[in-house]
Amino acid sequence: MNTQELLRIIDAIHREKNIDKEVVFQAIESALVSAAKKHYGENEEITVTINRQDGSISATHNGELLDQEETVGRIGAQTAKQVIIQKVREAERDALYNEYDREIGQLVTGIVQRYENGTATVTLPNCEAILPRSEQIPGESHHPNERVRATVCEVRKAGSRVKVILSRTRAALVGRLFEQEIPEIGDGVIEIKAMAREPGYRTKVAVSSSDQRVDCVGACVGVRGNRIKNIVDELAGERIDIVRYSDDMQVLIPNALQPAEVEEVILCSMLGRAIVLVREDQLSLAIGRRGQNVRLASKLCGWDIEIMTREELDEQIERAVGGFCTIEGVDESLAEKLVGEGFLSYDDLSIIEPDSLMEMSGLTEEQVESITTQAESRAQEAEVAAAEERRRQREQQRIDAVTAEIDAKEAAEKAAAEQNTAVETQAQDASAESASGAGASESTS
Repeated sequence: MNTQELLRIIDAIHREKNIDKEVVFQAIESALVSAAKKHYGENEEITVTINRQDGSISATHNGELLDQEETVGRIGAQTAKQVIIQKVREAERDALYNEYDREIGQLVTGIVQRYENGTATVTLPNCEAILPRSEQIPGESHHPNERVRATVCEVRKAGSRVKVILSRTRAALVGRLFEQEIPEIGDGVIEIKAMAREPGYRTKVAVSSSDQRVDCVGACVGVRGNRIKNIVDELAGERIDIVRYSDDMQVLIPNALQPAEVEEVILCSMLGRAIVLVREDQLSLAIGRRGQNVRLASKLCGWDIEIMTREELDEQIERAVGGFCTIEGVDESLAEKLVGEGFLSYDDLSIIEPDSLMEMSGLTEEQVESITTQAESRAQEAEVAAAEERRRQREQQRIDAVTAEIDAKEAAEKAAAEQNTAVETQAQDASAESASGAGASESTS
């Protein structure tokens, strides 16, 4: 192999495999060193250097210079070739890994090659990726030759290959689709501030505009909803709520709970909790089906949101003040202060920061520790009592179900007996009528 041929091979590998030339040079040098050590011995000191400009090879063995012919000839050109192939494959794998590692969280488009046991194999440029069942939107399925869009969620090396895992359940997918469908987001005029998603069901997206002339919500919805419709169609009909973002939680939380109407928001900063008061007719709407609306709103805002009516809050405040006053070391004034900060249960009080309680009450560290210990003990007792109550209710439901089954069985048996009696009565009546008719005939004769 002459120097010009070597440079041509390196250039071809660089262009075809998209591998940096320096990586290829280093791979060949490493291959030649490995081959030389097989010839001279693993413990020998071997160095090989390839000139990046003219392709000439210089090698040393224990400090003595070897000629180029000996380097690539006597020490085993075939061995060097195999090692070079291996090194180039490793370099190709590393280049592919780096390419897709930079794409984590980004949107890619591929064609489904196979769909077996719920897992889709997707063909991407330069490699195949996996879309597992766990990363697919609930209820959707795929078929061969289908075009699919997903985000890259994981890239890892697996031997000589690169394994790329795709996802259609992450919130990043919604963000990338918004960037594609809404030019104002791509231009930076509208910014997605926060997202919360339950794939296949509902997503909340908080947006803001840097230009007062641009309505961030209206721009995302589009004329007659055409922009958001394209995104919803891509997500298999998943509902998307677009929320106007605000740094003020008193504004953002009501926006996040739409379409429910909120009366008041009480922020309990020590607990990171927001108590949201709504009318009775808005309670179920604010909570949402199986708690979905309030759960997504909590994720979107980063606050633990608790929905209740004003009457429920008054009851909890009265119960909390009375309960806290029974704790040794807590008077009514301190109990009211604790409730004012949002502590409404023994469980809340058991996790209060000692420094905060000391500052609030003027108590000593020992007194504060005693209060939190008592609160923790009562919280555990309340949890045990609640578990016992749930067990009792389940047992009662089981008894009621068995009783209902027995009653239904007895009712069915009674109905069957009544039906049999009615049939027997009809048969007797029919027999009597037949006998009476026969007697009349004989008398006539």
